[in-house]
Amino acid sequence: MHPILTINNLTKKFGPITAVNNLSFTIEKGNVYGILGPNGSGKSTTLGIVLNVVNKTSGNFHWFDGSDTTHHALRKVGAIIERPNFYPYMTAEQNLKLVCKIKEVPEDKILEKLELVGLLDRKDSKFQTFSLGMKQRLAIASALLNDPEILILDEPTNGLDPQGIHQIREIIKKIASQGTTILLASHLLDEVEKVCSHVVILRKGVSLYTGSVDGMNASHGFLLLESPNREALHSALKEMKSFGTIKEEGNLFIAYLNESLDASAVNKQLFEKGIVLSRLEKKKESLEEQFLELTKNN
Repeated sequence: MHPILTINNLTKKFGPITAVNNLSFTIEKGNVYGILGPNGSGKSTTLGIVLNVVNKTSGNFHWFDGSDTTHHALRKVGAIIERPNFYPYMTAEQNLKLVCKIKEVPEDKILEKLELVGLLDRKDSKFQTFSLGMKQRLAIASALLNDPEILILDEPTNGLDPQGIHQIREIIKKIASQGTTILLASHLLDEVEKVCSHVVILRKGVSLYTGSVDGMNASHGFLLLESPNREALHSALKEMKSFGTIKEEGNLFIAYLNESLDASAVNKQLFEKGIVLSRLEKKKESLEEQFLELTKNN
């Protein structure tokens, strides 16, 4: 295990509002992590804290093995947490040369990074002529000039058209394939599902799920059940340990499985209790349904 970022019981309060609430997770080297949640769930605040631009209220975090100060550790971090902001009358290459001076890194990686983000042929074009997607790609090139061990992106595809979104996602995959760890915040489930290997799901600053995207996909699904004897069916489902949440929709019961179980086995158990089903259907819960279930306001 090679931890890049470790967060322990992190909390941030703005007056009476708790933006981040007792948050803990670890980012391992070589993975693509998504912090996923609705707007206002604490994603940007969390990134701001670990990048030293927002002060935490309590808890702690450390970069890498924790032996260095946050200020020094951030030299190995690339981040874009605001809209790209470059000099409009300067070219792409001139803007990146200025970034190199500010970051105190050599200029020999500029053309390589422009090529990585698909802007090498526009290196002599002024920033003001760039589309929003091109501006975002230049910002990514800028964040990579110091060859960071981790790249942090806050809502990287916000405001982009479908082509721009596709280009950014492909660049993120390419950067990850070269061994750079990536942490991105997004409110788009589709983005996390297509780009990330791991996910932290936030709602109102609280972590609802932390783990692999595949692990979240490994839901046991749910059953749709109906019977003339509704009350007996409801009681029986509540007694069965294989089920977690049970919902009612009209005459239908939706029973979410805690473990792998065949519909035929459920039918047999209920029949032995004298309950005859008029409908029994097993369905797989999509990642979107799980996300909506997790993030709904209870």
